[in-house]
Amino acid sequence: MPMSDAALPPLDLNQRPWPGRTIRVDGTPIHVRETPAENPDAETAVYLHGLAGSASNWTDLAGLLRVQMSGVAVDLPGFGRSAPPDGFRYTPAAHVRTVVRLLESRGGRPVHLLGNSFGGLVASIVAAARPDLVATLTLISPAVPDLRPSPDRLADPRFPLSYLPFVGKPVRRALAAMTPLARAEQMMRLCFARPDRVPKHRLEEAAAEIARLGRTSWAGPALDRTTTAMIRFWLTRGDRSLWRVLPRVAAPTLVIWGTEDRLMSARKALRTATALPNGRLLMLPFTGHVAQMERPVLVAKAVLGMVANPWPTSPQVEKHSAALDVGRLADTPVGGGDGWGRSGDMAL
Repeated sequence: MPMSDAALPPLDLNQRPWPGRTIRVDGTPIHVRETPAENPDAETAVYLHGLAGSASNWTDLAGLLRVQMSGVAVDLPGFGRSAPPDGFRYTPAAHVRTVVRLLESRGGRPVHLLGNSFGGLVASIVAAARPDLVATLTLISPAVPDLRPSPDRLADPRFPLSYLPFVGKPVRRALAAMTPLARAEQMMRLCFARPDRVPKHRLEEAAAEIARLGRTSWAGPALDRTTTAMIRFWLTRGDRSLWRVLPRVAAPTLVIWGTEDRLMSARKALRTATALPNGRLLMLPFTGHVAQMERPVLVAKAVLGMVANPWPTSPQVEKHSAALDVGRLADTPVGGGDGWGRSGDMAL
């Protein structure tokens, strides 16, 4: 794995989320956080977060990479500060279309696309469907099909009890009574291998974001419905399966996985990387589900190493990937959901 030896700025753990603004993509308001590069002619990196995440999940990595590329961290519809438009379908295909339109609105110049968890799933489909828009692809613990019914994947082990007769109601009351800070601490324990190393102000930022989203009418349903749609997509077979989409990705692809990831099993890492014709795998020890937050310097060096020395792409794969029709992917609109993914319970 080529690692860049380019000088990086010092990692500033006190960095607050980068400035944000709301742009319109085909009439849909999308909130983004931007990190201008030191060179105004630099290429662009676009960052996609996971479920229960937001653009601020990329604060540290975007700050490091701005030495060579400008950054655009996206709040997907229904997450962060992007209120979903009326009638949004919440399916992977719907999120893919949003990202494609955003990239097209920026002039269609190929970008370095990075995605974590659910954002990695979306990014991989974007790269397969529109190879002309993606120069390189970085997938950090991407949400590939993984249906293990493990309680370790829940932020709160009481969550399954909330659906049982008799005990369900008091459990739901107890869960609802949790403070935003307690929910933030749960999420850190779920996503980080070493949650005790999370700076206090980052924990406070997460708690404030949970409190803010709790005052909206759309955040909970958006998380629930997007998670449900993702799981339905995981169950898709044949040409519409994600395992059939990954071989259509033409771009040089870096797959990064933490060995202590509780949400997406590290056992999926090798299969994911080998499914990508131009994929390479970087396993990070003592790292959980959000390597860009836990190991930003290592991730930055790996990304810059790929950008500086991209491995060859396959013309046959590029031709095949251009034929991928996003509309053929699982795009069934989701109703109220089946209970998966309530805010603070599962992050992907």
